[in-house]
This record gives sequence, C-alpha cells and structure tokens, in this order.
Amino acid sequence: MSVLSREKLLGATTPPQESVNVPELGGEVLVRGMTGVERDAFEATLIVGKGRKRDINTVNMRAKLVAYCCVDETGRRIFSDDDAVELGKVRADILDRIFSVAQRLSGVTDQDIDELGPALKTPKPSDTSSSVSLSSSA
Repeated sequence: MSVLSREKLLGATTPPQESVNVPELGGEVLVRGMTGVERDAFEATLIVGKGRKRDINTVNMRAKLVAYCCVDETGRRIFSDDDAVELGKVRADILDRIFSVAQRLSGVTDQDIDELGPALKTPKPSDTSSSVSLSSSA
C-alpha cells in the first residue's frame, strides 16, 4: 500500500453516486454522498441550543439527509434545506430507502448520530462560547 500525496488526497472531491429505484413512483432518484463541508452542515442542522445548552435533535433527520443527497444528472442538489419539511411528508418506506443509500454513500452511521449528542454536552474548555451556523447551498 502506498502513501497518498497531498495532491491525491485533495483531489478526492467527487462523492460516489447511486441510482435508487422508486417503483412506487415509476422511476429512480440519483443519490450522491456528501463532501466533508456538506456533512458538517448536515450535522449542524441537528444541533439545537448554544454553549453548554446544546443538544441533538433528530426530528426529520432522514428528510434532511435526503435533501442534501438527491441530485440531478449534473450533480446539483434538487432540494434545498427548506424542502426537508415537505420531504418529511413522503411515505416512510420510500424516504427510508433513499435515506439508507444517502447514509451509506456519505459514511454516516447510526453510531455517528448517537455520538453527536454526548459530544455536545461536554464542550472543550477552549470552546465554551461557540455557536453553530449553517449556510444553505441549494
């Protein structure tokens, strides 16, 4: 196994993609894994509160991840962050099928979500006044 160069690692910017069959609707959805920046932004949508009073809120988490990961043929997101509320109304079986692929392609495990909560409750001494901001990139 060879050691990767800086350029090789920095060049790994194209997330994997996969088509998800949605026979109930007569078609497919193109799902793309997230970049590091997108994953941080997604995780930030799950954080509520500030300082030591931060907590994890998984309400509509599946729809939020699906909004980040559904793309068109050019790789551009087809949903904005604001669309997550409407996506949450999609049939659970369909949403879960797309979510499972988005989760796998993005490397987001159930354990990752579980670990967000405890990590938020114990801020580092140098990070007691931090706040989380999220910018939309639809």
